[in-house]
Amino acid sequence: MSTLKDEVEVLRKIPLFAAMDPSKLKLLAYASDKVEYEDGQLLFRQGDQGDAAFIVLSGVADIVSETGGTEVVVAQLRDHALVGEMSVFCDIPRSATVRANGRLVALKIGKGYLLDLIKEFPELATRIIRELAFRLAKTTADLAASERAARH
Repeated sequence: MSTLKDEVEVLRKIPLFAAMDPSKLKLLAYASDKVEYEDGQLLFRQGDQGDAAFIVLSGVADIVSETGGTEVVVAQLRDHALVGEMSVFCDIPRSATVRANGRLVALKIGKGYLLDLIKEFPELATRIIRELAFRLAKTTADLAASERAARH
C-alpha cells in the first residue's frame, strides 16, 4: 500500500514533474486518484471524451488504434509515462484506446486540475509540448517506414 509520500517520490522521478516544488507534487498526488487495472481492462476507449490524464506508476499500457473493426497495438507505455493528455489539452475525443497489459497502477489526474497545474507552471506546458512533438515525430517516422516497406 503506497502512501502520499511514496506517490510524491514517484512523481519526482517523472521528468515532466521533476522541477516542481515538493509541496506542489504533494498537492498533485493528493488531487489525483490512484487507480488499478487488471490485464485487459481499459483506461479509456478511442472516441471517448478526455476527462483525465494518467501517469503509469507501474505496469504496461498498450496504446491501441482501432480502424474498421481491427485493433493494432501501436505503442506501449511503461513506468512514469503520461497518457491521455492530448484529448485533455486539445478538447478532442481520445485518439486511441489504452488497455492494461498485465497489472497496471496509475494516477488519474482530472482535466480541471491538470489544466490549472499548467496555468501555474508554464514550464510544465513546455515539457508536455516537447513530449507530444516527440511522439508525433516518431509516429510520422514509423508511418513513413511502414509505407516504404509496403512498397518493396
